[in-house]
Amino acid sequence: MGVLDTAELEAVIEEATLGAYNEDEQLTGLFTMLEEHLDLPFTTAVFGVEVTVDGIDLTLDGRIVVLCSRGGM
Repeated sequence: MGVLDTAELEAVIEEATLGAYNEDEQLTGLFTMLEEHLDLPFTTAVFGVEVTVDGIDLTLDGRIVVLCSRGGM
């Protein structure tokens, strides 16, 4: 996906949720787009600590979570 500015991010979200009938379908659409287009794994910083993003997941209570590791753990 690369780095997106605000307008590009809003366009991606719009595309992912287009045609969704409710919030559950919007969530699933956004998760599916992220899952299909993220180039995993990649390295980033979380609170100033370098981590590797290994994947994403959708929890039973409707949250998209990022699966990270650091330092070979």
